Amino acid sequence: MRITVIGTGYVGLVVGACLAETGNDVTCADVDAGKITGLKQNVLPIYEPGLEEYVARNQAAGRLNFTTDVAAAIATAEVIFIAVGTPPDEDGSADLKHVLAVAEQIGRHATQEVVVVTKSTVPVGTAEKVAEAIRPHARVPFHMCSNPEFLKEGAALDDFMKPDRVVVGVSTPFARQRMEELYAPFVRTGKPIIFMDIPSAEMTKYAANAMLATRISFMNEIANLCERVGANVDLVRKGIGSDSRIGPAFLFPGPGYGGSCFPKDVKALLKTSEERGAPMRVLRAVEEANERQKQRLFEKVQALLGPGLRGATVAMWGLAFKANTDDMRESPSLTLIDALLAAGAKVVAHDPAAMHEAERRLGNRITFARSSYEAAAGADVLVIVTDWNEYRFPDFARLKSVLRHPRVVDGRNLYDAEKLAGMGFTYRSVGRGRE
Repeated sequence: MRITVIGTGYVGLVVGACLAETGNDVTCADVDAGKITGLKQNVLPIYEPGLEEYVARNQAAGRLNFTTDVAAAIATAEVIFIAVGTPPDEDGSADLKHVLAVAEQIGRHATQEVVVVTKSTVPVGTAEKVAEAIRPHARVPFHMCSNPEFLKEGAALDDFMKPDRVVVGVSTPFARQRMEELYAPFVRTGKPIIFMDIPSAEMTKYAANAMLATRISFMNEIANLCERVGANVDLVRKGIGSDSRIGPAFLFPGPGYGGSCFPKDVKALLKTSEERGAPMRVLRAVEEANERQKQRLFEKVQALLGPGLRGATVAMWGLAFKANTDDMRESPSLTLIDALLAAGAKVVAHDPAAMHEAERRLGNRITFARSSYEAAAGADVLVIVTDWNEYRFPDFARLKSVLRHPRVVDGRNLYDAEKLAGMGFTYRSVGRGRE
């Protein structure tokens, strides 16, 4: 099938590469000439494990192409995925100007009957707005479809190639038949393609992210209470996670959620609920709890160092909002850095993938280290912000020898408190009893 993906950000690249991997002829189009030039040379604008290999392999095979000629890419397509950005507007709503601009181009340049798929995360009613933007210019039949993505950064290829389910909102039998054919290779093991009306598909994406954000904020608040009452959140998590009605996923406490999806989608859903007269009070509390949680690591450092925080050197392991990505959007690390610098501390940081992005965002406000141990050298305290694998089992004897003071604030509960205490560390974690 001839596929065009408009937008070469995180979602567009993964969609394009994975559809090419199953034999489709895929063109990824973007107006950013620099990005397209890099992609043609297999230089990706994002870090996602395995994606570079997919892009290189499918370009070499001739199944994947990159272009800035959006009109030509539209003209050849049987299915068009709209995967451009939908950043939050000032009022929290999703900004649809890029989506609707693409829609108008589709109307002007489509040359054959085509299925138009909204892949970007968009509010309920967006597909209809896209159709309205296409309709005045359309010379051929088009069929609307909503196909929300459920990709976890750091595991996006597996999520696309082996999905739990594929959600597809369709407006016509033609669109259903095309999408069923397109996704058949990904559901051979029996996982479902769930067809539904378009508004329900659009809502499903927001509902899923809102539920996961709720679980994270709930467990973070449970962790904070555990510290007050002397309970261990790790044991509480195991106790409730073994309940089949709850399950173990997204129950790990930490410094709060970040990234490109949860913060933006929670805000957009709250905005929609207010506009439609159905305010989501639980979700509002989830957002407020997350903003408070992002302050917890600073509070722990402040409690540990006291007046000595001013002029102290704080080592940070992890800058990305989660492991296996270079995405720093809404990352708890940014909140921590701002608070530490405002308190007069110096920050030295390391991250396996996000250093370039951090340098772009932060410039010379902090110092960047080439390795985790270099970051810790001479520091008054080490803070674990992101749970990268390489931070899980450090050489603690070496770590103790390079720190000025053997203090660790573990924002991801990676380490055994008794072990570190036995080695002479002052250790703080999240929700593991009174500290």
